Amino acid sequence: MAHLLGGEDLRVEFPAKVVLDGVTVGVSDGDRVGIVGRNGDGKSTLMRVLMGIQAPDSGRVTKRGDLRVGMLSQDDGLPADGTVQHTIVGDADEHEWLGDARIRDVLRGLTGDLDLQADVASLSGGQRRRVALARLLVGDWDVIALDEPTNHLDVEGISWLAEHLGRRWAQNQGALLLVTHDRWFLDAVCTRMWEVHDGIVDPFEGGYAAYVLQRVERQRQRDVAEEKRQNLMRKELAWLRRGAPARTSKPKFRIEAANQIIENEPPVRDTVQLTQMATARLGKDVVDLLDAGVAYDGRDIVKDVEWRIAPGERTGILGANGAGKSTLLGLISGTVAPTSGRVKRGKTVKIAYLDQRLRELEDVAHLRVREVLARQKSSYVAGGKELSPSQLLERLGFRSSELSTPVKDLSGGQKRRLQLLLVLLDEPNVLILDEPSNDLDTDMLAAMEDLLDSWPGTLLVVSHDRYLIERVTDQQYAVMDQRLRHLPRGVEQYLELRRAQEATGSSPGDARATTAAEPTMSGAERRAAEKELSSIDRKLQTLQKRIEKKHADMAAHDQNDFEGLGALNGDLRTLQDEVDQLEERWLELGELIS
Repeated sequence: MAHLLGGEDLRVEFPAKVVLDGVTVGVSDGDRVGIVGRNGDGKSTLMRVLMGIQAPDSGRVTKRGDLRVGMLSQDDGLPADGTVQHTIVGDADEHEWLGDARIRDVLRGLTGDLDLQADVASLSGGQRRRVALARLLVGDWDVIALDEPTNHLDVEGISWLAEHLGRRWAQNQGALLLVTHDRWFLDAVCTRMWEVHDGIVDPFEGGYAAYVLQRVERQRQRDVAEEKRQNLMRKELAWLRRGAPARTSKPKFRIEAANQIIENEPPVRDTVQLTQMATARLGKDVVDLLDAGVAYDGRDIVKDVEWRIAPGERTGILGANGAGKSTLLGLISGTVAPTSGRVKRGKTVKIAYLDQRLRELEDVAHLRVREVLARQKSSYVAGGKELSPSQLLERLGFRSSELSTPVKDLSGGQKRRLQLLLVLLDEPNVLILDEPSNDLDTDMLAAMEDLLDSWPGTLLVVSHDRYLIERVTDQQYAVMDQRLRHLPRGVEQYLELRRAQEATGSSPGDARATTAAEPTMSGAERRAAEKELSSIDRKLQTLQKRIEKKHADMAAHDQNDFEGLGALNGDLRTLQDEVDQLEERWLELGELIS
């Protein structure tokens, strides 16, 4: 594949830190590269250097002579005035841009709810971000660089963007550089990953899931190598002390398959134990919404909500912006009173609301982090272990040197982590998280999820981060057409309903009407469905064994053979696609015969 651009021996140094130290990378036709790493480690810097926006302190950037590159920075860079339409398509005549399928697709996907004649100065921050992304995507580029493109996009917008990028170029043409904390998006779009850390860049083949697998395997190999070295040093010391050579056999080691790497890991969550603990802390009653609704000026925001929230329930809530999610959360937390129906709360319920405004930090902004921690309880139990507040904060990515930093001087991600810590130390038994992934990198999201895994209370999460929703919750609901709808098939079902809603203008959010319209199955149809279910079960078992074998092949493969790993990862994706299709059909049949 043809080389498009790259960097040779790149070095970038800031006053207090070297972020790139002798980095050499290359981008070829067909590459879709996700760039991951901790906040501040140089992801955006590397992207800006490669795109020619920032000059390296040393080293050089190489580009094909006629290369067309476009970049979305975290600063939208929109003009101070002008209409939305002019900002996106410039002076082009209407018949020209309306006749361009790509431009129509971009406008539909990103600006469908905006007035194209509105002034950009009147837009909100999220709307400006979408207009900036649309302005970039209507252009013709050989290489596109996107720095946090999913910020301010909802689940539908993120799904649309993944599909757009997937079909934008022909196979093995064009290239994409992507910095994002959205792990589902990384997996859906990327074929390669770069991890930026400690001034270097480690390459990985495949998307986010393959990156995690390879990273775990590499770490395991390093640990084994270090253990071997330490053993040799101990043997050398013993030989020197005894004056005779140690008679030992050489250590033997073989690379374990991916499923063997994690076989001793406990389940992500012990659901039974957490539910028992939650019941002990909460009692049987948490919050019951009984035919509850909220209306303003005669207009329903949410209505007919019947939801009995259980102890230990872990629920994700989806919905378009303005659908009524915040109103629903207000009903649960007590900040919004119902105008119809009623809300009943258990006597022992203690609700904490982690919102996007960082209110918990307002009163301590002038204090240093260690002074804030000194005000808290001395210990907290997480995962069966008793941890101090400083240990918890370290688990969430704080260094000991940062404990002396005033709260007001923390970065957005650090403030977010400290806010979560303070909320957990207050020991609520119902935790509501409103877009908790903002300002957090992928490693910190994993750390936060790990902490939440051992939290025994009731958890409600509103987020556009699909990976987070599917990772920390066990069921999902959607706010659609002012009602609350259960989603047995999760986010994918929500996206299907939204597409149907957009296409027909109907109201699929009313589950009762949908159920009433379903035909009754005959006995023969039921037997045929049950037979197909059994067949699918057998096929899934076979596919699972093939997937486990493919994981074993990847783990045993030479980790420096990127081409071979890429082929294995492609086979794995094909198998997983088969599993997804069969599982979707299994769920459809299950709903029919239930």
